[in-house]
Amino acid sequence: MKKAVTFGEIMLRLSTPGYRRFIQSENLNASFGGGEANVAVSLANYGIPTEFVTRLPKNDIAEWCISELRKYNVGVSGIVRGGDRLGTYFLETGAVSRASKVVYDRAHSAVSEIKPGMVNWREVFKDAQWFHWTGITPAISQSAADACHEAIKIANEMDVTVSTDLNYRKNLWKYGKTASEVMPALVAGCDIILGNEEDAGKVFGIKPEGFDADNTGGEVDATEFESVCTQLMTKFPRAKKIIITLRGSINANHNTWGGCLYSDKLYQSKRYDITHIVDRVGGGDSFMGGLIYGLLTHTGNDQAALDFAVAASALKHTIYGDFNLAGIQEVETLMKGDGSGRVLR
Repeated sequence: MKKAVTFGEIMLRLSTPGYRRFIQSENLNASFGGGEANVAVSLANYGIPTEFVTRLPKNDIAEWCISELRKYNVGVSGIVRGGDRLGTYFLETGAVSRASKVVYDRAHSAVSEIKPGMVNWREVFKDAQWFHWTGITPAISQSAADACHEAIKIANEMDVTVSTDLNYRKNLWKYGKTASEVMPALVAGCDIILGNEEDAGKVFGIKPEGFDADNTGGEVDATEFESVCTQLMTKFPRAKKIIITLRGSINANHNTWGGCLYSDKLYQSKRYDITHIVDRVGGGDSFMGGLIYGLLTHTGNDQAALDFAVAASALKHTIYGDFNLAGIQEVETLMKGDGSGRVLR
């Protein structure tokens, strides 16, 4: 099987224990995470040969990061070395009506200073079938956006399927360009486009009429987003499938979760009621990992691919850390309706 390639920033994640606030914490739990790396770990976990491309400094923290990726069977041969630091993010996990908080410390990270020509993309893509990037990468710097654009163009030339998660992060667009200025040229080269219920509106001004993501009451109607999907397909004619994740936020610990996929028609998933969230960071990335796996293994069956993605990401909400470590059998069991959580003996 040909490999899947992802490109972006991986960071050191420092999180408060349990539900403690930053000011209460005498220690922080250390792990690693980042949108495209999270997708790579999911795919490797499902048995897809996977390569993660980034730029890391030459120091012990970067070596620790690489060893973590290797532990989860993610290929690291495409990582280029240079720069001075690995980015960091701090996480305070919210509870009930108190939202989680993320504080970034990623300015001047090694990958934010990556430039076109630093990665030999033709070598990286020579045995690849899929390339995935997210809107986080072009948000961190102009040079990272340019490198991402270079990768997309070469992937298009080499007939590698390209997917993106729009992943709008307003706090990252700080170098003088807006997402609306930068993203269209990159998304134009994509075959698969994923977004949440707000991304298309914030990046492209395309949104369902009357929808308010902050006041869903835990219910999000998938049919409201069919027009968003068709408008995105009109704007980006290369795209073959548009996917929207649908999160209904009742509180920080209780969400409803589902999705819809538009290709020849609108496909809708079942809705999961996630009542005791362990860690929602990486939930969208776990959806994307499940979707890519589903599209590669359930060729021509968009409903099955969507159902796998939603079940996989529902399980991710029960797993601590950025990475989704749910196995294929666990996902398929949940897809069949068994969410009892009974002990397996």
